[in-house]
Amino acid sequence: MKWTRRDLLIGLGGLPILGAVWWAGAATSVNSRKKRSEILEQLNIKPSLPPAVPGIGGDPVRIGVIGFGIRGEQLTRALGFATDEWKEEMRLAAEEDPNNKRLEDFEAQERLNVKLVGICDVFDVRAEKFINSFSTEDNKIKRYLNYKDMIKSGEVDAVVIATPDHWHAPMSIEALNHNVHVYVEKPMTHTVEETYTLRDAAEKSEAVFAVGHQHRQTLSFSTARDIVEKGTLGHVSLIQTNTNRNDDNGAWNYDLHEKASPETIDWEQFLGTAPKVPFNKNHFFRWRKWWAYGSGLSGDLLTHDYDRLNCVLNMGIPTAVSASGGIYTHNDGRNVPDVIQVNMEFPEFSTGSSQTKGKERGMTFCYSATLGNGFNRPTILMGHDATMELGNRLTVWPDSASTRYADMLEAEKMKPNVPIYQYDPAAGSTDAVSSATSQYFADKGLMWTYIDGVRVDSTFLHMREWLSVIKNGGNVSCGIKEGFDEAISAHMAGLSWKLGRKIEWDAASQTLKPIEGVDFDQVLLANDNWNIQPEMVDEVS
Repeated sequence: MKWTRRDLLIGLGGLPILGAVWWAGAATSVNSRKKRSEILEQLNIKPSLPPAVPGIGGDPVRIGVIGFGIRGEQLTRALGFATDEWKEEMRLAAEEDPNNKRLEDFEAQERLNVKLVGICDVFDVRAEKFINSFSTEDNKIKRYLNYKDMIKSGEVDAVVIATPDHWHAPMSIEALNHNVHVYVEKPMTHTVEETYTLRDAAEKSEAVFAVGHQHRQTLSFSTARDIVEKGTLGHVSLIQTNTNRNDDNGAWNYDLHEKASPETIDWEQFLGTAPKVPFNKNHFFRWRKWWAYGSGLSGDLLTHDYDRLNCVLNMGIPTAVSASGGIYTHNDGRNVPDVIQVNMEFPEFSTGSSQTKGKERGMTFCYSATLGNGFNRPTILMGHDATMELGNRLTVWPDSASTRYADMLEAEKMKPNVPIYQYDPAAGSTDAVSSATSQYFADKGLMWTYIDGVRVDSTFLHMREWLSVIKNGGNVSCGIKEGFDEAISAHMAGLSWKLGRKIEWDAASQTLKPIEGVDFDQVLLANDNWNIQPEMVDEVS
C-alpha cells in the first residue's frame, strides 16, 4: 500500500500529543496502524515536557538592573515589569493586528517573587525611564551612578547585566566576588583572559551565575536532545546553521536618541577599557559594530547557534576553528564583519553509529551569516540515518541510505521525502512578529516556546529557573561551564577571522594553542578600521 501525505495527516487524529507530532504512517486500516506502531516503537521519541521548577518563595529577590537598553527592557519584562510606553505600543499593535498577542501574553505571565530596587545606566534618559516606570510609594527605586556602588550597597541580592559586551565580565566578577547573584547576557566575556577570570570567580562564589541563553528552555531543543540520544539520526557528521538578516535593526543600526549628548551620557564610564575616543552617538547606540565594545557576528549571533546546538549535543569546545568573511553589506564605518563563515571541527565527537564500529567519528559545525539577505535557511543536523531540521519546530527525515531504517525504507514503511517525526509545539497557534529580526529569533526558537499549546516567553522561563535556583539550590541550565564553552568557541572564531588562520584548542591543558608572537586578547580588541568614514560625520556628532 502506498502512503500519501494526506494519509499521514489523517492518521494523527487519535494520537495523544503535546502540540502536534507527525509520524510516518496512517490510520486508514488495521494494517497501517500496525505499521505506524512499528515505527513508533523503533523511534521511541516523546515530546519533552517543561522541567518542574521549585517555587520562588520567601522574601522577594531584590534585583538591580545594569543597562536598560533594548535587551535590558526585554529582560525586565521577563521579570514581570513593562514600561507604560511598551504597553501602549503593544495595545495599538493588537488593535491593528488581532493576532499580535504580545501584551496579552505578558499580562498572563506568571508573577515572579522579585522586587526591582535599583538601576544603573550611563544614559540619564534610560535610568529615568526605569525609575518613572517602576518606582512606587512603597518601593522607591534607587539610581546608582556606578555599578560597583550598586553591588556593594548591600541593597541588592542579584543583578541583571545587559550592557555592551566589554562590560559583561568586569561587572559579573565584581558581583560574584561580593556573593551577589548574576544573570548576564551573552557573550559571557569579551576576551580570552576574562573567560578564565570569570570562571574562577564563579567557582569560588556563593552566588548563582547564569548566562542568558534562554533557548535552553525551548521544548523543541530538549526534544531534539532526546532524538539524538536515542540514535534516531545515527552518526551526525555535519551541522549547518545560519544567520539571515536584511534590515537596519538586524545590522545593529539602531536609532540614535535625540536626547543623547555628553551632558546626558557618562561617556568615560561607557568606554571603560575601550580606546579613548571623542563622544559620538553612533558608537554608543550601535556599539555592536565595533570590536572595542562588542564581539561581532561571532560573539553576538554565532553564540546563539553554538549554544543551542551544544545544549542538544553537549559537544563542548571545538578542537579547531577556521573563519572567513568581511564587511560586504554595510560599509558604514564598522570594523566587525557583516558576512562570516565559521567551521568548527570536532574530530572525536560521536552521536553513536548504526554501522560497523569505528567507521564513523567526527563532526564539522558550519555556521554562516549575512546581514544582507533575509532568506530563511534552517538549522540542519545531518546524520547517516536521518536529518533533522531544528528551530521552534523540528522535523526528522529518514536518509535513503540509512542502515538503521533500511528494512523499513525497502518496505516503503518510510520514505525519504516524508518526515518520520515532526514536532510543532505551536500547532493551532497564530503568531505575530513585529519585524524581520523578530521573525529571525522566533524561527530559531529564541523568543518563545509553547507549554500545552500556550506561548511562553523563553527568557521568562530562563530567568525563573535562575531565581528558583537562588531560592532552592540546584543548577541552572546555562551556568559557568556552558558559558565558558560558548565564550572560548566564539573567541576562537573571532581570532580566526582576524588572523586569517586556524585557531586550535588543547583540551588537556584547557587552553588555546599559542601562536608565536601573537597576544590573543590584543588581537581580539584591535580596531584596525577605527576611523569613522566622512559620510558618518553628521550621524555621530
